[in-house]
Order: sequence, then C-alpha cells, then structure tokens
Amino acid sequence: MGQRTSLKNFFAIICAATLIFTGCGENNSATSAEVKEAIPVKNSVTIQINGKNFSATLEDNPTARAFAEMIPLEVDMTELNGNEKYFYLDKDLPADSVSVKQIHAGDLMLFGSNCVVIFYKDFTTNYSYTRLGKLDNPADLEKTLGKGNVRVAFSKN
Repeated sequence: MGQRTSLKNFFAIICAATLIFTGCGENNSATSAEVKEAIPVKNSVTIQINGKNFSATLEDNPTARAFAEMIPLEVDMTELNGNEKYFYLDKDLPADSVSVKQIHAGDLMLFGSNCVVIFYKDFTTNYSYTRLGKLDNPADLEKTLGKGNVRVAFSKN
C-alpha cells in the first residue's frame, strides 16, 4: 500500500510540474499575425520615368517605411555626376546612413535625411547612405532617365 501511495504522489508531482511549465495548457504558439509581423515584408513600388515603368522593392527598415507613406509621389529629379538623379523631400526621414562602398545601377538611396537618389551606374563611393530599396530590373534605366533632369512618379503596387 505504501508503494502505491508513493507512485500516486510521484505522478501527481509530474502532472503539477507539467502544468506549471506549459502554462496550464495555454497555447504558446505565435499567431499568424505575429508570424507575419516577424517576417520582413517587401514593399513593391512602381517608378515611372518617361512613360516606362520600373518595379522596385523597398527595404524593410524605418526609412523605407516612412518613404512608402509619402507615396504616391511625383517629383522632378536633378542630374548629378553622370551617374545619379536626386530630389529633396519636404520633410526629413529617419536616417541610418552607412558607408555602402559600392553603388549599383538601380539602387534607391537616401543621402542625409531628405535627399532621395536613384543611381543608374555602378561605381565605388566613400559617401554614406540609408538604403531605401532597389529597382528589380534596372536594364535601360540609364537610357530612360536621359542626360538631364527628369520627372519621376512613385506609386504603390
């Protein structure tokens, strides 16, 4: 009889410990909304230049999210250095600039806190930028942007 009581007590302790460690049966798995929030969402935008549409994917960072909130946006972009077009925003974005060292055609960057830049040539640089995104297929970007200033429209997909 004493052995049977000890066995019952042992099982009672095991059951109590299981309930304590599992939260009394509470579902500890993440909801689908929490999982979606944890997975970076790539925001797709369209950049229209001289009647041609380019698809771009925005980064998953506070700067790109703040920029996306400003879209739709139509701006005049100024030519600079034979490798980029830029424009200044009316307000500052949260910047987290880093030395990128290498620029690629199709890079969409923020210089400082309010200067948006589209690069159309590859080159090395010592400047620091915050990444906004990248054109998915920058083929013909240089030709489409042309040599001078250009009107560009950003829209959400």
